[in-house]
Amino acid sequence: MLQPKRTKYRKPHRVSYEGKAKGNKYVAFGEFGLMSTKGAWLSDRQIESARIAISKCLGKTGKMWIRIFPHMSLTKKPLEVRMGSGKGSPEKWVAVVKKGTIMFEVANIPEEMMRQALTRAGHKLSVTWKIVKRGELPND
Repeated sequence: MLQPKRTKYRKPHRVSYEGKAKGNKYVAFGEFGLMSTKGAWLSDRQIESARIAISKCLGKTGKMWIRIFPHMSLTKKPLEVRMGSGKGSPEKWVAVVKKGTIMFEVANIPEEMMRQALTRAGHKLSVTWKIVKRGELPND
């Protein structure tokens, strides 16, 4: 699974996924990209399953870029523990995805296969999405 090698803080504050993306808003490397249309936290497991779905469609000639990374840890307290006594221990890693963020990009295969690969990957994610083409500016 994806997770950072080290972080400055073990238990960060929860970052909001509301609002529009500041960067990472256009297809920079590939020909087609998967763009989020709502904000959410995507777990490392969701990103990994989407990566596997895309790589199975791509074959050896296709190329893929993952534009998001799970930097933030979500904490959870154990079951049946009383209130207080500090924050829980880190449970999983999530990527903060805002509206308009490009999450995955693909290139070097026919357009039909690229759309199919991105559609399969999108179904693995807990965020609404759309497929965008390079050079196409999204309507906000």
